[in-house]
Amino acid sequence: MSAAAVAQKRTFLQTLWYWLFRLIGWDGVYHKPDTEKFIIIVAPHTSNFDFFIGFIFSRAFGMPSPNFLAKDSAFRGILGPIMRGLGGIPVNRRERTNFVDQVAAAFNERKRMILAITPEGTRSKVEYWKSGFYHIALKANVPIVMATIDYARKFITCGDMVMATGDMEADIGKIRAFYAGSTARHPERYGEIRFRPTDTAAIEEEIADRAGATPVGVTAPAETGENEPA
Repeated sequence: MSAAAVAQKRTFLQTLWYWLFRLIGWDGVYHKPDTEKFIIIVAPHTSNFDFFIGFIFSRAFGMPSPNFLAKDSAFRGILGPIMRGLGGIPVNRRERTNFVDQVAAAFNERKRMILAITPEGTRSKVEYWKSGFYHIALKANVPIVMATIDYARKFITCGDMVMATGDMEADIGKIRAFYAGSTARHPERYGEIRFRPTDTAAIEEEIADRAGATPVGVTAPAETGENEPA
């Protein structure tokens, strides 16, 4: 699976967005994934301005609009067709249904699905990244597309991909390498890129169970479904 750099051929509207992007001092590069289904993670996320500048970038570079998750109750009645038309995907939070399984099933049911997530889950500094996006990518067998907003260079890079293999330490190492050197709008709020140790242990346990073995000393389940769509 690869990503190709998008040529600088833009529609008139995209050109206007790009002029605005350059006018405020920013530039970027977008490598278009060769798949219609993926999870895009955005970091660092320390300010509401991240969404503002990220939206302008997405319009200037012709990125497809992402889907979003919402409670299934929001899809009832007349709002249902509207929510789905905007790219909404209903999830059931009332019953004991695994959130990761629900989202993975949504990926499998659709020909196109792009889910945008901020793995930090908040604009405040966190000790660990939330791992829900990783579990969904692994379960649905879709790539993780990485996007970084670098305020030091005023540059956004988007499109590099990594596949979840089940080896969380190795995979988070690849993700960490991509984001290395990126400067947040509020650097003091940007923590280390790593998963909670119990999340890593739970993935190893699941893979071992599939292979017919259980690792010794693994007791904690993974924390999933905690991510907030960007």
